[in-house]
Amino acid sequence: MLHNLKKWLKWKKTNKEELLLENIPKHVAIIMDGNGRWAKKRGLPRVAGHRAGMKSVTEITRAAHELGVEVLTLYAFSTENWKRPKDEVDFLMKLPQDYLASELEDLVQKNVQIRLLGTEEGLPSHTLQALFEARQRTEQNTGMILNFALNYGSRAEIVQMVKEISSKVKSEEIDSDQIDEKLVGQFLHSSEMIDPDLLIRTKEIRLSNFMLWQLAYTELWFIDVYWPDFRRENFEQAILEYQRRVRRYGTVKEDS
Repeated sequence: MLHNLKKWLKWKKTNKEELLLENIPKHVAIIMDGNGRWAKKRGLPRVAGHRAGMKSVTEITRAAHELGVEVLTLYAFSTENWKRPKDEVDFLMKLPQDYLASELEDLVQKNVQIRLLGTEEGLPSHTLQALFEARQRTEQNTGMILNFALNYGSRAEIVQMVKEISSKVKSEEIDSDQIDEKLVGQFLHSSEMIDPDLLIRTKEIRLSNFMLWQLAYTELWFIDVYWPDFRRENFEQAILEYQRRVRRYGTVKEDS
């Protein structure tokens, strides 16, 4: 056991030394998956997995802040998640309130900004109240943006964008010749932030209707770990892999 501990400490030291702080991804997005299955493997109700997953949210948020990540987007609840059993949905809707009750003061002290990515319509009043209070308390902060994707679905976002641009073309506020990628981005929920540099997904290998437009040139990293078991060393591992890659954006590097 002592040998394993020494080996782990050596790996942590090596990991720290390899991380290039000048090449930390500015925007990291995470699809947090596997809470329910984590609980089921332990003979616990699915909601116990969601509760355990909040500990990972706290740990990874702190790690991202300490490493200098500018934006951390967490996929907390999709538009498709409403199809889940009512008791599970009700529990999930209480988690932002519980998390912010315990962590908001620390986030304020760390100069973190809280934002919401998604549609407010349909969210319970107690969920919205907790998020509105957090946004208000942190709106003057200038540090890392902690962005909760809640009641978010990328296809719905794109459909809404098309409707809004079409309406403005019809009213002659926008000429159709003006429509380009930059204009489209201005009508998305993420219009005020940069696209993700790195997407992390736990347990599964798919995007699940998450930021489909914004992830066009994002580096993707998947890990076969349930979200409640995802730790800082996993997060650092993802960033190390990001730093090993060469981002070409469709071009060819001279040494390739």
